[in-house]
Amino acid sequence: MTKSFDPRRLQQWWPRPAAPKPIVIFGAGSIVGDAHLPAYRKGGFPVAGIYDPNRVKAEELAAQWGISVFATCEEAAAVEGAIFDLATPPAAHAGILSQLPQGASVLIQKPMGGDLAQATEILSICRARDLRAAVNFQLRFAPMMLALKDAVREGYLGDIVDFDAWLALSTPWGLWPFLKGLPRIEIAMHSIHYFDFVRSLLGNPDGVHAKTVGHPNHDVAQTRTAAILDYGDKVRCVLSVNHDHDFGRKFQACEFRISGTRGAAYIKLGINLDYPRGEPDALWIKPDGGDWSEVELEGSWFPDAFVNRMANLQRFACGEDMELVGSAEDAWHTMALVEAAYQSSAAPATPLATLPKA
Repeated sequence: MTKSFDPRRLQQWWPRPAAPKPIVIFGAGSIVGDAHLPAYRKGGFPVAGIYDPNRVKAEELAAQWGISVFATCEEAAAVEGAIFDLATPPAAHAGILSQLPQGASVLIQKPMGGDLAQATEILSICRARDLRAAVNFQLRFAPMMLALKDAVREGYLGDIVDFDAWLALSTPWGLWPFLKGLPRIEIAMHSIHYFDFVRSLLGNPDGVHAKTVGHPNHDVAQTRTAAILDYGDKVRCVLSVNHDHDFGRKFQACEFRISGTRGAAYIKLGINLDYPRGEPDALWIKPDGGDWSEVELEGSWFPDAFVNRMANLQRFACGEDMELVGSAEDAWHTMALVEAAYQSSAAPATPLATLPKA
């Protein structure tokens, strides 16, 4: 290595835009109050107002944050020079995108549609209307993940050869009533963040082996997933996700272990433990030739990843950033990975041989 490892030098924040544009929010669900609005206030991003077809819901949230309410979708879409933030269910994305001004900048809530067909429709709309669109896979922008990517970029871990995601926790699915009745839940709404982050770190896999299932204690479609992402013979990538480990905090976990040819990293994703209150995130790195060092994090996944996500979009819209990270074009590949995982889950497993008759 050419320089010693100093965890204090790892990048955790995205640079702020010089002149932030006003944000128009579509949707008044819990994620807006829990993450979007706290993030935009913290980041110094002005909010022009909010629209939701449920006017009462929008007014209640707006009153808490001192922002305006738009009477119609058309009124919200007419705000000049705005960044449009679609914090809406996947089925609503295409209709709203079709009403936005030509060339507008927009942040689309994940997932990018309910399936790959809807994602392709959304991408077509973005292309046809020349929208500068990003998808809100904001885990990439969490301070711990930006720091990890910086450590990898600087060569402290060498080449990544192992990626393990292990989740054993209890998730309060009742916080999101719109999920009830949807055919795709766990991968499409939750593990999609991890699939997207893996892609940002390792690129597109050659394929995926996956099984996603529900649980007798829940009425949502799936709450548990096991997946192997195929990166050939040099990289092992495994995700084990169980949202039904509801036996107390003692042995719950939400963590990544990333190993390279010269170093390793450990990440704790604290928000998922006792969501939405959560616990502190954690990042430990063992660099080439050094000891394990804890990176003192300057923020957490919620809401700070939302600050960084919006900062990149704002800066791209103003010409300060040359790359729109997690663009709709890139996010389509995450949706393709999700689609492949569901196809794998639905396909028959390789059967075992039967014992020959005596």
